[in-house]
Amino acid sequence: MARVVVEEGIKVVTTGAGNPAKYMEMWKNAGIKVIPVVASVALARMMERSGADAVVAEGTESGGHIGEETTMSLVPQVADAVSIPVIAAGGIGDGRGIAAAFMLGAEAVQMGTRFVVASESIVHQNYKERIIKSKDIDSTVTGRTHGHPVRCLRNQMTREYIKMEQGGKSFEELEYLTLGTLRKAVMEGDVMNGTVMAGQIAGMIKKEQTCKEMIEEMMAQAEALLKGAR
Repeated sequence: MARVVVEEGIKVVTTGAGNPAKYMEMWKNAGIKVIPVVASVALARMMERSGADAVVAEGTESGGHIGEETTMSLVPQVADAVSIPVIAAGGIGDGRGIAAAFMLGAEAVQMGTRFVVASESIVHQNYKERIIKSKDIDSTVTGRTHGHPVRCLRNQMTREYIKMEQGGKSFEELEYLTLGTLRKAVMEGDVMNGTVMAGQIAGMIKKEQTCKEMIEEMMAQAEALLKGAR
C-alpha cells in the first residue's frame, strides 16, 4: 500500500496505529506530505526527524486505536517538543474543544466521531443512531492486556471480549472474536455484535447534521470563545 501511494501520485498521507518510519524516506523522496498520528512526545520527535510535515497528537479520548496520554496533557507537550505544526485530536466535538486545542498549542484539529453522524457519512444509519443515543459512560476500551487498546461503544461484543480478556484468553483468540466486526457495524448496521468505534465525545452528539452545518456551528462557537480570550 505504501508503494501504491507513490505510484498513484498521492499528495498527502496520514498514518495511524503505529510508526511509519520505514516508509518515510520513500514518501518524502516522492514529494508526499506526511502527517502521522502520534500518541507520545517521543514518536512526535521521531516523526519530525524523519521528515514529517505535521503530526496529529491524538489523546486516549479518541475512538479506535488509542494511546494512554489524554489530549489535555499530550497536545501541549508535543507542541513544545516539535517545530512542525501540531494537529490536536481526541475528545474534540464542538467549538469549545477546538478553542481549547488552540489554547494548548495546536494549529488545527482532527475530528472523527462528530463527523461519523454527518448526513454525508456512508456508515449505516444504525451506527449513527447508536452514537446519537449514547451517554457519557457508554465508551469502553478493549485489548489493553495485549497492548492493542481500541475505544468503542459498549455492546454485546465488547462485553464478550472483556470477559474473554479477563479470563486470560490469547491475543489470537481475541483477534478471532473481532474479525470483521467493524465492517459488521459500519456496513451491515449490527451495532450489538459489531465494533462501534467512537470517541468519548459520543455522548455530546445529539443529532445528524450536514458537514457544512457542523463546521459553521463549531467554528462560530470557537471564534467567539477565542475572541473573548484575547
